[in-house]
Amino acid sequence: MVVTVVAVACAPPERLAADSDRLQVVATTGILADLVRNVAGDLADVVSLVPDGADPHTHELSLRAVRDIASADVAFSNYLLLEPQALIRALDANFPDGARNVSLAEGAVKYAAEIIPLVEDASLDTIWLGLRVRGGGEAHGANRSSQVLLSATGVDGPGDLVAYLTDAFGGPDITFSSVDGFDPTDGYRDDTAVLPPDAHTHMSWAFTEPGVYRLHLEGRLAVRHDERPVEMGAATFTFAVGVDPHDVLGEDAEVLHAGHADLAVDLDAEQLVIYADPHGGGDSTQREYDPATTVIDVPNLALHDVPAQPGYRFLGRPGERIHQLPQAVLGRHVHGEIDPHLWHDVSNAMAYVELIRDTLIAADPTNALDYRARAVDYLGRLERLDDEVRDTLGEIPPSRRHLVTTHDSFGYLAHAYDLRVAGFVAPHPAAEPSLADRRRLSDTIRNLELPAVFLEPNLAARSSTLTEVAGEFGVEVCPLHGDSLGEDADDYVSMMRHNARSLRNCLTDDHDRGARP
Repeated sequence: MVVTVVAVACAPPERLAADSDRLQVVATTGILADLVRNVAGDLADVVSLVPDGADPHTHELSLRAVRDIASADVAFSNYLLLEPQALIRALDANFPDGARNVSLAEGAVKYAAEIIPLVEDASLDTIWLGLRVRGGGEAHGANRSSQVLLSATGVDGPGDLVAYLTDAFGGPDITFSSVDGFDPTDGYRDDTAVLPPDAHTHMSWAFTEPGVYRLHLEGRLAVRHDERPVEMGAATFTFAVGVDPHDVLGEDAEVLHAGHADLAVDLDAEQLVIYADPHGGGDSTQREYDPATTVIDVPNLALHDVPAQPGYRFLGRPGERIHQLPQAVLGRHVHGEIDPHLWHDVSNAMAYVELIRDTLIAADPTNALDYRARAVDYLGRLERLDDEVRDTLGEIPPSRRHLVTTHDSFGYLAHAYDLRVAGFVAPHPAAEPSLADRRRLSDTIRNLELPAVFLEPNLAARSSTLTEVAGEFGVEVCPLHGDSLGEDADDYVSMMRHNARSLRNCLTDDHDRGARP
């Protein structure tokens, strides 16, 4: 059988119907939905839970989307913590029993997809301290919808300790605080951080007076929302704030004063530990530290003024001096160890397509030959696309292959097609750029003499820092689609072709190529 496929085999339905004769499929993003449509053709109805132009990292599902989930026979998500856990929990909780629910990024590894680590730059003068969950909790039956609860049960110290997140609008969201005490009657609800398995997040840690602080934490694993959480142990974490850390726990104590560290719940060992990379050497130097024999140093270098914004009054009066370990990555930034944006390498998208093909065949074996034929046709198109992207980007001179973008989502594009990620405004689209981010961006544009920087159209409203700094240096701001399709890139092939041409046109000296894409 020979099947000819166009870019989108059929118009997307308005919504799914449980009583339809055709296969009913949900995908979390428009990019994934387009890949599915090219394999399914008119044999399935396919809808995207996140509308084109929206941000899949932060999108909240509508009631209509939840109804689509309940009507679906198959669901495709990217995951690797690309989508927010609230979306994933809604998907998993409302999905019909016996239906197929597939995380493409994880599953595509079996089809030769190449994954790369999510690189973080812990280039602060003080320790970069967050919260982490190690392990997936499989021994307890945990899955991606499970939650880990890390609760502060008390603080001993000369002043108050507050751990908080700075959200995308620059406001604080308190996670732990000794200012108003700790309430065991409600399970320390107001002093509990919630994380998915195998994830970590970034925090600001503020101390109102110098001295030694001891933070008492306990961990629990909520495997399912209707079951009692499993206890994961408790531990006390020691901070030396503005005092000599070597005098706190004795000469044999470990002192952490730089690099990346997390207060961690280890689901496999069922205990709380410190997981740290104190020397900035990456995975090879990360190891566990025992909280009982480890001191976290908060030096006088960490002295900061209380911000003037009214939302920070919990730290004291504006201008008062406090010790603070800053939140190195601002905004609500929960992620894992692997960069989830695999599709920017076309060969990875081909692995997605193979997994989609096999999933649809398993769900609808009667039409297996049609799915295979469409997949063969589409994989051929993607193979040609891969060559086209490589040839197009190959026209960029080596000295101009520097990529500065809105946020850190183009590592696979750079890795696959010989570009270099020279910088980004913020590591995550929900992040609010700091003054250090702005200085780093300015230095990058100046030092590399960049002709252009790249803006994701769906994040334009949040990208004033990028456009302002580009304007100061007189460089172009060019479009580059990351997590979402758009008007000028309404399917995956068009998106990748558009991105390649935008990069080539804006990074070369040839301005006679016509209008920018």
